[in-house]
Amino acid sequence: MTDIDVVVVGCGPTGLTTAILLAQRGRRVVALDRHREPYPFPRVVHIDGETARLFAAAGLGDALPKICDAAEEYEFHNAAGEVLLRYEAPNVPAESGWPRSLMIHQPTLEATLADRAARLETLRVSRGHAVTGIEDRGDHLLVSVEGREPLTTRWVIGADGANSFVREHIGATTTDLGPDGDWLLCDVVPRTPRTFVPNNLQICDPARPTTLVAGGQGHRRWEFMRMPGEDRELLGRAETAWRLMAPFGITPDNADLVRHMVYTFRARCADRWRGGRLLLVGDAAHLMPPFAGQGMCSGIRDAANLAWKLDLVLGGQAPDDLLDSYQGEREPHVRHMTGLSMAMGEAITLTDPEEAARRDAALLSGERTMPRMFFNPLDSGLIRRGPDGTAVAPAGELMPQGRVTAGRTGRFDDVVGRGFVLLCAADPHRFLSAAATRFLRRVGCHVVQLLPPSATPREDAVLDTDDVYLPYLARNGAAAVLVRPDFYVYGACAALPDLSALVTELRDRLGAMTAEE
Repeated sequence: MTDIDVVVVGCGPTGLTTAILLAQRGRRVVALDRHREPYPFPRVVHIDGETARLFAAAGLGDALPKICDAAEEYEFHNAAGEVLLRYEAPNVPAESGWPRSLMIHQPTLEATLADRAARLETLRVSRGHAVTGIEDRGDHLLVSVEGREPLTTRWVIGADGANSFVREHIGATTTDLGPDGDWLLCDVVPRTPRTFVPNNLQICDPARPTTLVAGGQGHRRWEFMRMPGEDRELLGRAETAWRLMAPFGITPDNADLVRHMVYTFRARCADRWRGGRLLLVGDAAHLMPPFAGQGMCSGIRDAANLAWKLDLVLGGQAPDDLLDSYQGEREPHVRHMTGLSMAMGEAITLTDPEEAARRDAALLSGERTMPRMFFNPLDSGLIRRGPDGTAVAPAGELMPQGRVTAGRTGRFDDVVGRGFVLLCAADPHRFLSAAATRFLRRVGCHVVQLLPPSATPREDAVLDTDDVYLPYLARNGAAAVLVRPDFYVYGACAALPDLSALVTELRDRLGAMTAEE
């Protein structure tokens, strides 16, 4: 017997989201943080649509419109003000059912997460208590905590940032993926509303690369790169911040400087994200520069990937070997986004005027619409693969989300529910064996028959109101698709008579208990 199922070390957005996703599934969770209060200033200012979908899965769906502002557009300008690249991000639902790009105010987000956590009976958040030791007792862990009694737990998740105590305890090492860079970060609140066009901007000026972005809730952020030979201490002074923002019309007379600091952008990845009963998420496992806005997004994806797998392990539905797929699925995506962030950073941070001129000429002579940041599908781990070991499409893809109607109309996740989902173009129950049905029931799978938007509503089916799901099945030559709780496709079958085989394959891959069968 243990006090709890999981201790989460670190109560930032990734740690709290991980704790919430587990507690929502009925797991007993304690989240600990050595700081008595959340960090009061914004650090992250951007999330993407998939991350918004995952926050909604953690119970924040109704609050997100109050936390987030549409990114609208993101442009790269040269020193002369010419547009080198442009990315449009309108405030309309996209693939994940949320806008593709949103700007957030992190303290408001963290307060909303804390409120959600406080309403979950099986989750306790304890601040001002540092973890000082972790002892492996074989079938459980003993966690020593400053200022309170030790805890016994089955698992520990380290969401404790770049200087992670849990990572150190695992014995993992980190690899530098690129050079570090110092930037002055200035968070500002204009005293009167002001429109910035474009709303988010990178100024690729070799004399001083500069970033201007929205910060949510009326906040704005300026970031100024430290130039070669420039004194770090002088750069970090308030008078320096005001001097650098003055050309943009930001002065002490019309704005409040709520934070200024010199921050080092890093690109790093831990070699091991698991050590026995210890696991890492977010900055404890990886760091990336902010240029693609994917740092916290990657941590929230970690939380979503890990939470449903650990829930199955805790419930005896899968052996703990399932957790070995966590790093294998997430690390390639993290490294891809880190590489993209570094490539964007390299283009922004050129300080040699001749190199910058060549960059400008190359971009100005070609297509200047920035490509959308498609995220690599999973190509390993718990997805359906063919005889040669490669993923069988659409396995590994992120499942889109549209609106559906079943008694009410809304986003699929809200109307049908979250967890495993089996989507079918016809009545699936005619083709599911008794064993397959029992397994789907045990893992809480939603079995859904889809009808066209114009069909007559039925109690046993769901209308594909936005015409998203049936066309998706048709494009993939699928009669049914089986989706994981993190919204990635496990696999599909081309004909409904093969449906039980698809479900049975998942059951066997999970190593689920079959005693009932």
